[in-house]
Amino acid sequence: MKRIAVVDNEKLRDMQQKLHIQSLCPVNRAGTECIGITKEGKLTIDELTCIGCGICIKAAPESIRIINLPEILDRTPIHRYGENRFALFSLPTPMFGKVVGILGVNGIGKSTAIKILAGILKPNLGSLEKESGLNELIAFFKGTEMQAFFEKMKQAKVKVSYKPQQVELIAKTKKGRVRDLLKKIDEKGMMHDAAKALEIEEILDNDISKISGGELQRVAIAAAVLKKADLYIFDEPTSYLDIRQRINVSRFIKSLADENTAVMVVEHDLIIFDYISELAHIMYGSEDTYGSVSGLKPVKNAINIYLSGYLREENIRFRSRQIRFEERKQFVKKQGMPLVSWENISKDLGNFSLKTGKGTIGKGEIIGILGENGMGKTTFVRILAGEILLIK
Repeated sequence: MKRIAVVDNEKLRDMQQKLHIQSLCPVNRAGTECIGITKEGKLTIDELTCIGCGICIKAAPESIRIINLPEILDRTPIHRYGENRFALFSLPTPMFGKVVGILGVNGIGKSTAIKILAGILKPNLGSLEKESGLNELIAFFKGTEMQAFFEKMKQAKVKVSYKPQQVELIAKTKKGRVRDLLKKIDEKGMMHDAAKALEIEEILDNDISKISGGELQRVAIAAAVLKKADLYIFDEPTSYLDIRQRINVSRFIKSLADENTAVMVVEHDLIIFDYISELAHIMYGSEDTYGSVSGLKPVKNAINIYLSGYLREENIRFRSRQIRFEERKQFVKKQGMPLVSWENISKDLGNFSLKTGKGTIGKGEIIGILGENGMGKTTFVRILAGEILLIK
């Protein structure tokens, strides 16, 4: 059985511990080097000679992972970040006229996969010495739909626009007004239409470094959409947004898909995922170790499979237990002294004013606060925590 071994040498720094782990390996003891230490002092594991005994994992459980791969993945990975590092074994498939969702836990390779599709990351097809170009990818995917996709990319018949996950980095790399940023990249002449649809008209004259996370998210989406493209890829487009904004953004993204345009979305909110996607891939594997992509499925089927943790077609169980939603217990207000209480809070912060009624929080209670962005939720809890004083 093929194995994959991942070693986090950032966590495993102590040389004496590395030497101890090396000495424990039964393969090493038998005279064949399985666990070695490079000239740079990094611990490495030879996946071909490893027998999967797990002794090294017990010696450094936070730093070493060895996983037996399913038979379906006994092949060359699309990309590997380095020796004993994360490996990606397949890619999602864009569908013109459809919004294809990608569902999976963090650390499973979703962002890696869509960066390859966007041309931002050049895959190495398992070779640690060189990157692969479109010719190698066409040959690698011969006989599949991805072969046709990469052939179109080679012929410049497919242009990709990509909205990255970490929108907070925009404020660190871009300067000036939102209007100037969008106008500079507007290839469609639709900046005002996009700004209206995404409700960012009022911040167009604001400096990019002065807007909130939710506003940055919508600006990033606008920037991606204003580029002329055949495939639009959105990595977590609804983070930082409240529920109304999430629905509005999802509706806007769905409208992009037509017979000449494909859309792909990575999204963790299952409600929004169900709303925005028509078809879906499930990404499975082991976090920070390896990832692979299931076949395309109707979105509702994909969500049910994701919750069950079992891919029937691939005969792969990617989670040890099902995720089930239990019926909510009836809420009963507990008696006793409250931990926190408030009454008629009033606080002015610039042009914003917060006013509350009366309330308490008791021991053992979990209380949610629901409301749109900009309504004062964070201000309210900061007042309760004492970070904002009520003294005027």
